[in-house]
Parts: sequence; C-alpha cells; structure tokens
Amino acid sequence: MHDKILIIDFGSQVTQLIARRVREEGVYSEIVPFQKAEAAFAEMKPKAVILSGGPASVHEKGAPLAPPSLYEAGVPILGICYGEQAMAQQLGGVVEGGHHREFGRSEVEVTDDCPLFDGVWEKGQKYPVWMSHGDRVTKLPAGFRPVAKAPNAPIAVIADDARKFYAAQFHLEVVHTPHGAALIRNFVRKIAGCAGDWTMRAFKDEAIKKIRAQVGKGRVICGLSGGVDSAVAAVLIHEAIGHQLTCVLVDHGLMRLGEAQKVVTMFRDSYNIPLVHVDASKTFLGALAGISDPEAKRKTIGKLFIDVFEEEAKKIGGADFLAQGTLYPDVIESVSFTGGPSVTIKSHHNVGGLPARMNMQLVEPLRELFKDEVRVLGRELGLPESFVGRHPFPGPGLAIRCPGEISVEKLDILRLADEIYIEEIRRAGLYDDIWQAFAVILPVKTVGVMGDFRTYDFVVGLRAVTSTDGMTADFYPFEPAFLGRVATRIINEVKGVNRVVYDVTSKPPGTIEWE
Repeated sequence: MHDKILIIDFGSQVTQLIARRVREEGVYSEIVPFQKAEAAFAEMKPKAVILSGGPASVHEKGAPLAPPSLYEAGVPILGICYGEQAMAQQLGGVVEGGHHREFGRSEVEVTDDCPLFDGVWEKGQKYPVWMSHGDRVTKLPAGFRPVAKAPNAPIAVIADDARKFYAAQFHLEVVHTPHGAALIRNFVRKIAGCAGDWTMRAFKDEAIKKIRAQVGKGRVICGLSGGVDSAVAAVLIHEAIGHQLTCVLVDHGLMRLGEAQKVVTMFRDSYNIPLVHVDASKTFLGALAGISDPEAKRKTIGKLFIDVFEEEAKKIGGADFLAQGTLYPDVIESVSFTGGPSVTIKSHHNVGGLPARMNMQLVEPLRELFKDEVRVLGRELGLPESFVGRHPFPGPGLAIRCPGEISVEKLDILRLADEIYIEEIRRAGLYDDIWQAFAVILPVKTVGVMGDFRTYDFVVGLRAVTSTDGMTADFYPFEPAFLGRVATRIINEVKGVNRVVYDVTSKPPGTIEWE
C-alpha cells in the first residue's frame, strides 16, 4: 500500500537512525540483517535499498555483503560507510586497509554536482561530517564517479547516476553530520521517488485491521507497565476488538510513586477497559533478593511477568493472546543481527516469543514503531497529553535504577527522590524540554555531616537527557541553581541520602538507562 525502503544491516550501532531518517520523510522503512536481505527484498518489494555501516572489513573472511541480486534488481541503492565499501568491492572497485583510521568529525569537499546533493550541498564547498572507518575506497567500480573528497578519504562520495547507486564514506544518519538528513531526504524522495504517504493515521487504521485479522474472536490479555508504550498498545487493541481485551496491571513493587493508582484511574474511568490490578510486589522483590546484575534482573522480572499473566489468564477463563508494547528498538536491541559488535545490547522480555506452555500468541501492534512514533499514535488515539508526553519508563521499573542489590529501603528512597526531582523539573517548566529524567540510588554510601551529626548514607544520582529518537542522547544543561535546589530538597526530605550527584555523560546509540 505504501512505498517502502529496505535497510540492510551490516552491524552498525546507528542503523536504527537510518530507519528514523527515512520515516521522518513519511516513508516506511524496515531493517533486516544482511543474511536475510534477499528474502526480505522479495517479500517487501521496496522502492530502494540502503546499505548500513558496520564494524567489519570487506577483506575479512565471511565479511557481510549484500546479495548480488540486489544490484541487478533495478532499484536505487545508497551505501553508508561500510555500505560504500561493500558496494564498491562487490561491483569491481578496490577497497584498501592500512590507511589512516578515522573516527569522529571531519570535513568533505564537494567536487562535482550530484542528485544526492541537490539543494543541500554545492560544488566547491566544504561541509562537516562524521567519519568512522579503517578502510577506504581507492578505485571506483565501472560506471561510478567521485563527487566529494575528504582528507583521509579521497573518494568520500561516489555516484552512478545511470543505475541510481550512491554511497558515502561518512554517516549521513547521525546528527553530527548536520546535512545528513537532507541528503537522505534527496535519496528517498527525489532519487527513489517515494511518495511519503506513510502517516500515523494510516498506520493506526492498518494496525486495527491487522489486530482484528490476527485475533478474530479470540481473547487478549494485555500487560500494562505504567509506561506510554503498553498504554498506547492497550488503547489501540481496545479500539480494534473492544470487550475481547482484558488489561492486567502487575504491580511488581518497582513502580514510581503513586504509579499504579494513576494507571488504574485512567483506564477504568476514562476508557472503561476491563482492568485487573495485581499486587505481586512480594513475589517480585523476593525473587530479586540478592541479584545485582542488571541483565539477570531483567530476565527474572520478565519470567515472573509471564507467570503472573498466565495465572490471570486462567482466572478470566483463558486467553488466546498476550499483548504487549514491544517497540522496534526493543527488537533490535534484543537480537544480534551480525554476531559482531552489534550483539545483544539488553534483553526485553518476550521479544522472540513466549514459553510453549502458555499456548498463547503474542500481539505486538507497536513492534514496527519508534518511541516518538508511539507518542504520535497515542495522540491519534486520543490519549491525554499528560500521559502521552511522559518520560519513558522501563518495563523492569526501578530495578535498573537501583544498581546492585535491591531492598525495600532503597526503593523507598529512590521513589521519593525521583518524585522530588521530577516535581522540580515540572515546576521549572523544563519537563517537555527533556526526553527522560530520573533518579538513581547508587550502590555506595558516603560519610557526611548534617548539622551536628555525622552520617553514613546513600548517594543519589540524577540523570536528564535530550534526545530526538531515544537512541542517542546528550545531558540536559541545568543551571547550577536548579541542581542546588533539587539536591537540597532531596537531602532534607529523603531520609537515608546525604549526597546528590548529576550525570553529565552523553550517550552514544544504545540504552539511555543507567545500569
């Protein structure tokens, strides 16, 4: 129904950003590992293909490459970083290693006009870009011409206008290449000729049809976590199948202050969706006792979620489907596409399927969306802005904001500190300027003096980041007076804390959470 772009993943940690840039142009994009590219191309029938970057060298044994048939398919192809090298190597060019490695900011000079540059870059001008390579193209394949150069990559952009093949040595998708999104826009809209008609309203209508087709007359049980993703999934599914849906809010004892009651009130009062509220905090906290590894925490919580849903399904007379708010980044982070550096970043419970004993199928209507797209869908469904605009909250809850072993004492400290922090952010009018803010209770105690008393209490860390996609992030530059006000309140009002620190680390692609 819509024009599509297929993105072949060679293992880059910023491949998701390519998909985001394409979708920003109203064109649906999908990422597949290079091993499955040929089958995906046949099924998807895309209007164009983009080859991602990656950590490998084309000279390595078993180096990832695109299926040769793609170059004969008659569709435009854009290679990015390693994608340029793979394209050049496969089409008869030469890629050499052993030259100056380059990771970071650089500058390219446009040496010739090119459809990729139309209206963005001009011949003879220099532009900032982000490089990340060890090899470089030294001889072009037949039919190609160089159109830009860089100090450590003399052939920085190549073009074969007849076949509509283009490639760049630098990363177009990252914000560190200021004009990169515009170059991708030229490829998607002008070179590939995509209509740009993929909207969230269209997605909603199509998703409702898919849900109805999948579920039929079956019953669905949907797990709510208190976050935006599961809430949007629940409302979407309810719009599709109505009374066939029952929501289950599992209070695992790791939710924010007053979280459970807020969710119950919204769903029961505003949407009239059947909702079961299960207090399983003792079960979860008991199982987590003594566990300090964040990945072990995630897996423990995921398993217990399944157990609770299974039990609740029995109570309502059985369910055929389990629904959850899995997002596209969840799928990517939970699966290793190449076996290289882009191995599993973190596990997201149930990605990949459910235990066979449950005899249920998964319904994941948001599986193709990014976080900001989910917010747009939530608004399309009529969810209140106060809920849609909330900062992301992880499924495992406060478990991963409590590094080290978990205890009721530490969770109580964390809840109150986090509440004060967010309250002050809202009071300062900064909440909507920040992608995500949260408090962390560190697994250390420090000696301090409070009044006339010597203390030995916990340290609370504060994190606040700006982001457009939830995959890269930079710390929010609070004024010192604001941080001082927050720290004073936390130390005065939260018993058990004598020090507050602010994290000014910028995050590369991957999780924003502090684990």
